[in-house]
Amino acid sequence: MSRDADPSRMSTDCIFCSIVAGDIPARIVHETDDVLAFLDANPLSRGHTLVIPKAHAQHVGDLDGDLAGALFAAATELTPRIQAAVDADAANVGINDGEAAGQEVPHAHVHVIPRFDGDGGAPIHAVAGDAPDLSDDELDAVAAAITG
Repeated sequence: MSRDADPSRMSTDCIFCSIVAGDIPARIVHETDDVLAFLDANPLSRGHTLVIPKAHAQHVGDLDGDLAGALFAAATELTPRIQAAVDADAANVGINDGEAAGQEVPHAHVHVIPRFDGDGGAPIHAVAGDAPDLSDDELDAVAAAITG
């Protein structure tokens, strides 16, 4: 697989950019001009895969539309392939966007985590802790703030 990447679009102190550059080895499972996917070195389950843009972007909001499309197209294509490869019953597909959300590497990436019946894992809803009890007015205010 070729890992040609524009050095001006990479960070010199980012482990994922070093993987894209070929300076750090990885078990690459998919590559396009814009996206690289590899097995997580510290997997949460067998087949745990990270899908990253080759260009450095710290947060999801830093991705332009084309790169975001390429990233999610790869995650969409890979999820059933990963599940089939490890005979998983399901998968969690998620993004930790920012330190408070658990993002450990400051380079946008999608986790594809195969899940197995009875594996003891939890749904995405479990990551946020206790759910807030929001009134209709609070929900309306949040919706208005998002829509601008």
